[in-house]
Amino acid sequence: MRDLKNKLISSKNTKNTQSRRGKSFGYQVLGFGSGVTLIPRDPYDISFLVVAGGGAGGGGSHGGGGGAGGFRTSTQTSIATLTVITVTVGAGGTGVLDQGNSTQNGSDSSISGTDLTTITSAGGGGGGGPSNSAGADGGSGGGGTVNSAAGSGNTPSTSPSQGNNGGGGSGHASPNYGVGGGGGAGAVGGDGSSTAGGAGGAGTASSITGSSVTYAGGGGGSTYNGGSPGSGGAGGGGNGSSGQGGAGTANTGGGGGGSERIPASPGGNGGSGVVILSMPDSDYSGISTGSPTVATGVSGKTILSFTGSGSYTV
Repeated sequence: MRDLKNKLISSKNTKNTQSRRGKSFGYQVLGFGSGVTLIPRDPYDISFLVVAGGGAGGGGSHGGGGGAGGFRTSTQTSIATLTVITVTVGAGGTGVLDQGNSTQNGSDSSISGTDLTTITSAGGGGGGGPSNSAGADGGSGGGGTVNSAAGSGNTPSTSPSQGNNGGGGSGHASPNYGVGGGGGAGAVGGDGSSTAGGAGGAGTASSITGSSVTYAGGGGGSTYNGGSPGSGGAGGGGNGSSGQGGAGTANTGGGGGGSERIPASPGGNGGSGVVILSMPDSDYSGISTGSPTVATGVSGKTILSFTGSGSYTV
């Protein structure tokens, strides 16, 4: 970038240096006689939604629901021109047959840059499984299986909270062995009972794209011996009774549903995360990597939706 700036200062011809919106990488180019003067554009505000990958549901036997990926928002003011915003989008956890729990957490999503406050949302906790293993901690916690604790949400701690705890499982004395649901961004996961698995915790709605979309719902817990499986949280994962739990919703950070042992099956996969940026149409630079989806003219805003890692230059 230093070489680019030097060329702009010394050159008499600025024709090939300006972007399609008449901006030169954050600068206005003004010619005076034989020289060129660079005047920085005014800094501007950007709003962010950062959702991590959801945890996988527990697999193999009495699987708890996976916790949703962490859900965080931010509006950062007066971001300097030429700031490169690095975007990382977390994958969902992969359900396996005999998972131990924390190995199946979702992955973190984040934004960072030299003129930016770094925002990191933690991957959702994997659901407990096989029998008697606790749900894992994460953005939202995984559901606990029979006689075991649920995973804690908002781990590591953020303010406002990025997620909620998973639900606990019922005891072995219960005929159906209901297992806990994963926590969601909007609510804790439901506890398992003697007749049903716990429901996944509800997600949280955001309208940053111009339409209300619910993100980061928890996965439902499984149940044994004929009880009802838990439902997935709003916008989030599925559920398991016999066979594999349902997958969390892709690009929303939903937790995967827990599975049961007849037949022995993997837990449901967690849904991948997403990072979304919103800024005034007039300020959008058009400089990005990673192929985000770009929507302009959304109530005067340009929206960049990243479903994979990349960057945006202010």
